[in-house]
Amino acid sequence: MLSLKKSLNILKKTNALLEGHFILSSGLHSSKYIQCAKLLSFPYLAEQICKSLAGKIKKKYKNIDLILAPAMGGIIIGYEIGKLLKKETIFCERVNGKFKLRRGFSIKKGARVLIIEDVITTGKSSLECVKLIKKANAKLLGFASIIDRSTKNSLKIKTGIISHLKIEVPTFSKKQLPQKLKSISVTTPGSRFIK
Repeated sequence: MLSLKKSLNILKKTNALLEGHFILSSGLHSSKYIQCAKLLSFPYLAEQICKSLAGKIKKKYKNIDLILAPAMGGIIIGYEIGKLLKKETIFCERVNGKFKLRRGFSIKKGARVLIIEDVITTGKSSLECVKLIKKANAKLLGFASIIDRSTKNSLKIKTGIISHLKIEVPTFSKKQLPQKLKSISVTTPGSRFIK
């Protein structure tokens, strides 16, 4: 397993974990920002984290039939974990705002499915994937992610998440900003704002 210190160094080196004053896509302010796409743009560094996560998944789940990843963020990590575990991996994508299986992908009845994302904050995307699994009369095994940045208040998933790292990302409304954040200029990096 990769140590916490080494993992954080990789995230910082690839700019996947930034520190400063950010307005997140939720509209909340934070001193930390996570963009796993930056980590995954350096495959030789991301490989170490993927191997560590695959090891944790292997320990918990002995029989996985299929890995399902939500587009966009989950596609690369789903592919990498699928490659390491030698499992079929598919992704769902939004069509008119709802996740659908396209491109000939399907979930077989009774299949044991693991959902993989890059970052889990609320678990909303993962729960949308669960609907596809239920619709196919398949079995949800659980959830996995590179980073779990959920809190008890934000998380909508009620079962455990396997993650490579659990990172606390404190968030604040504009009215409740701590003095330290008020003194730093704001950046708006959220994926909804990427051009």
